[in-house]
Amino acid sequence: MTETSKTFLAKSTIKAADLDHRRKINFNIGKYNAAVPNGKAQFSNVHLARERAKNAKWRAIETLDEQLENFEKVFSANGGKVIWAETGEDAIAAILAICKEKNCKTLVKSKSMVTEEIHLNKAMEANDIESIETDLGEYIQQLDDEPPYHIVTPAMHKSKEDVARLFNQKLGTDPNLTPTELTLVARKILREKYVQAEVGITGANFIISDIGGVALTENEGNGRLTCAFPKTHIVVVGIEKMIPSLTDLGLFWPLLSTFGTGQKITSYNSVITGPRKAAETDGPEEMYVILLDNGRTNILDNPIQRESLYCIRCGACLNACPVYKNIGGHAYGVTYSGPIGSIITPHLQGMQEFKHLSYASSLCGNCTEVCAVKINLHELLIDNRKESVEDGYTSLAEKAAWKIWRMACQSRMMMNMGNGKFKNKVVNGIAKDWTRNRADLNFSKKTFNQMWKDRMK
Repeated sequence: MTETSKTFLAKSTIKAADLDHRRKINFNIGKYNAAVPNGKAQFSNVHLARERAKNAKWRAIETLDEQLENFEKVFSANGGKVIWAETGEDAIAAILAICKEKNCKTLVKSKSMVTEEIHLNKAMEANDIESIETDLGEYIQQLDDEPPYHIVTPAMHKSKEDVARLFNQKLGTDPNLTPTELTLVARKILREKYVQAEVGITGANFIISDIGGVALTENEGNGRLTCAFPKTHIVVVGIEKMIPSLTDLGLFWPLLSTFGTGQKITSYNSVITGPRKAAETDGPEEMYVILLDNGRTNILDNPIQRESLYCIRCGACLNACPVYKNIGGHAYGVTYSGPIGSIITPHLQGMQEFKHLSYASSLCGNCTEVCAVKINLHELLIDNRKESVEDGYTSLAEKAAWKIWRMACQSRMMMNMGNGKFKNKVVNGIAKDWTRNRADLNFSKKTFNQMWKDRMK
């Protein structure tokens, strides 16, 4: 068992028993579950919309090299600069080089999971650059020195009382402030940072090949402020976020908002195609797009797992997953939690270290049922398990146990051997690794075959 799997088991065991944590999560996810049907009502045929979105992502991923090259060509023609980053370290080096050139002391950042993936804030801190999260949920998490809990709702596990106590401890505010008052406190602090910052960094919900544009969707306006106020705007985006055409946004934006938050459309939607032009009054003087691989081509090279690159990060699979709802986002110990994170992380960070995530699933299929672009998530989890076995990442004890189990299942005599008590003792003795974190297997006194023979006498 690897250290990462031991840590996962330890954290998930604690969180699964934390009833207050589960209450908060189920309360917040319950609000989501109530809102999503209202968003879906805007589609005359939501299943057809999901199918069309899946087909569009299929086209984008199958021709990703061409789409990326065209994006670079058009974006560069509009005055932007494209940087190709093979690893997270390459992306950090590129950002630091830009910051050094601009003599950057403060940067503002709009919510971006990919910058969490490359640990941008820690890298900036190590180089004496203040990196400020401007999304309210991310700002709360940064104050508490925690990573995001959820892809869409970073502070989902905190109640309003938790946030009030945190602001009191970190900012000296009244511990009894209301959510509105807390938001105004954060707003006052962050508005000053926009003016001070030399560099603004955002992610991207989509990158658009035909117009060489970056699409941002958000509810707070912080993304637009991050783009417009600093003189330099850097976009860090995974190469899989590609869509072929601007017209595809008419499908993807409503799907993302509906399956992400239950809204018909998110409050602020922007398409940015480059730095400020001569006739324009606002926007950055320079704009960079860093196209990040960081293991994504490993997934692209896998004909089965390639489908996971269709993900638009709506977070619906997390909200639907019974495992996530019990252990929460931090137990996974990785940037992307829940079903989609369990699928992609072993390929992004190593199968041996993270194969255990693909086993952290009931395989109920609810994640597949709710996916905005109809990714067969539960089947990809099974394929990950298969890959880990084929790669030899199983113990001798596990191999022996399954060999014995297969032999028993192929032999009626062995299946009928002994009573239930005897089988429980033998099997639970062999399967100690299995029962350490699960209930004991409990066999009936007689097999179905034996009961049928008794009945038909």
